[in-house]
Amino acid sequence: MNRIQAAFRNRKALVTFITGGDPDLETTSQLIEAMAQAGADLIEIGIPFSDPIAEGPVIQAADERALAAGCTVDRLFGMVSQIQARIPVPLLFMTYINPIFAYGKERFMTCCAQSGIAGIIVPDLPYEEKGELADICKANGVSLISMVAPTSGDRIAAIAQDAEGFVYGVSSLGVTGVRSEIKTDIRSMLAQVRVVTSVPCAVGFGVSTPAQADAIARVADGVIVGSAIVTIVAEHGRASIEPVQAYVRSMRDAIDRAGPGAS
Repeated sequence: MNRIQAAFRNRKALVTFITGGDPDLETTSQLIEAMAQAGADLIEIGIPFSDPIAEGPVIQAADERALAAGCTVDRLFGMVSQIQARIPVPLLFMTYINPIFAYGKERFMTCCAQSGIAGIIVPDLPYEEKGELADICKANGVSLISMVAPTSGDRIAAIAQDAEGFVYGVSSLGVTGVRSEIKTDIRSMLAQVRVVTSVPCAVGFGVSTPAQADAIARVADGVIVGSAIVTIVAEHGRASIEPVQAYVRSMRDAIDRAGPGAS
């Protein structure tokens, strides 16, 4: 069992997301530490990119702010290297295939391993092309997180069977963003995953309220929250540490009400 899977032991996991470098890298490092203290079990750091096709307007705007502030992949690696020793939870990168290829995939994965990144999520990497990164990830001890969506259909079993770390279940069609209601049959999607793997499954895309977190935690192994946190950062900027920490704590409390995770 790797560090990512271990984060799902004994309780339902809370996975949080922020855009790296928004509003600046110092605030990003403080937010990561604050979210870990508030009960996040895994933390995703988005690498800002000019064409984030899976992201809604909230994270697109955060990417633009981070890029305008001078955030680069090298600076993100440097920031993670500096803080990872004092962060008790695994850190993940969420990025797209173009930045990885532009950086050089071997160099990128080596830097992930050296800086302490436990896994990566690449939304625009189709399952059928997973081989582009799978071997180099494995060689560096970096988990390549698999994603399944309501539209994955018969491919869910194949995707989940190869999964490592956790399966990222997409709760809603379309791009990321806060949703007032989540109508996807998550239970059915997760049932297909669990037939073929014991790897935990966390669900995200659109989750923003404690009530939604509670509902999802009752059927999934974890809850992923992103746009709602990025919205708080957009509103408060460098003063967002306490509001984000309070919000993460409220989501942690809601998930805990749903019951324990795997033993």
